[in-house]
Amino acid sequence: MSNSGIGVSHAAGLRAGAWVEVRSAEEILATLDEHGCLDALPFMPEMLQYCGKKFRVYKSAHKACDTIKDWRTMRRMANAVHLEGTRCDGSAHGGCQAACLLFWKQMWLKPGSPESNGGPTDVTSETLGAAGNGTARCDPAKLARATRVPSAEREDSEDRYSCQATQHVMATTPIRWWDIRHYAEDIASRNVRLRDFVRHATTRAFITAFQSVIRLNWRGRRSPQFPMVRGLAADKTPVEVLDLKVGELVQVRAKDEIMRTINSGQKNRGLRYDEEMLPYCNKVHRVLQRVERIIDDRSGKMLSIKGSCIILDGVVCSGNHSSNRLFCPRSIYPYWREIWLKRVESTERSGQV
Repeated sequence: MSNSGIGVSHAAGLRAGAWVEVRSAEEILATLDEHGCLDALPFMPEMLQYCGKKFRVYKSAHKACDTIKDWRTMRRMANAVHLEGTRCDGSAHGGCQAACLLFWKQMWLKPGSPESNGGPTDVTSETLGAAGNGTARCDPAKLARATRVPSAEREDSEDRYSCQATQHVMATTPIRWWDIRHYAEDIASRNVRLRDFVRHATTRAFITAFQSVIRLNWRGRRSPQFPMVRGLAADKTPVEVLDLKVGELVQVRAKDEIMRTINSGQKNRGLRYDEEMLPYCNKVHRVLQRVERIIDDRSGKMLSIKGSCIILDGVVCSGNHSSNRLFCPRSIYPYWREIWLKRVESTERSGQV
């Protein structure tokens, strides 16, 4: 897909921090195929509410971690960004509560500013004519149907959902381990400041070298992990019920406390504690949502989560502390067990959140 026509490239200013306007529903529908996709990326019904509104670019979506096929591989997406404050509310996907950060193809956007009224569109006359005459290949009804996998493609009668997360592999290509061009794009797109890039890249290089030495010297024995995330609990992990409510202040427990609640697989009752959660230890945040149901990226099935599962406001995976997700911009919400948190009275922590 070329950056000419209605696309907006980095050269045109579509970097992190740039203002854009989401095109009208009619303009966007005219760019989609009969399955509601552009370059295999779905435009979902949950995104219609943002049409005609202005946002700042949060980050370029030129790469992302793979949550479906191979967690060790990053994947490349062409001509896409994430916009500030635009997450999927799951309303067209069975009430999924994962709150994924949405992908926006640059063709669905046009340059804008918080003061402007949007300005003229640069959509081609042929495209607008197709939309106006009702000859576009997609419409809102087709968008709605595209949220479910057709029954003929299912192995059983259980509903399967289709969304940007489940279709991510189809809309991307793998980045080979030796291809470092995406790191240059991290800086060029302003996803990462140069000083932060140097700091985190240097740290990861040191950790990788450290782990290589450890593996050579331990000769098959279980080597220590770094960063040190080591479960100390038995297979049957402990439970604590706080019955946290949305908006409550909580403090993430210290790392040593959390390690005593997870098993050797870094899990508490099936929920994994990830190294990307370490930087939030001892810090205070608000409960954003209790999560009870999410779509499985691999199968498209709706999963019911047993036990407490919490997401915290502003607490996202940065990709800076794991081996295979360096500078990933997806900003996925990590899930927290209540036993990893403790309630904080708002009067004790006023002004700290």
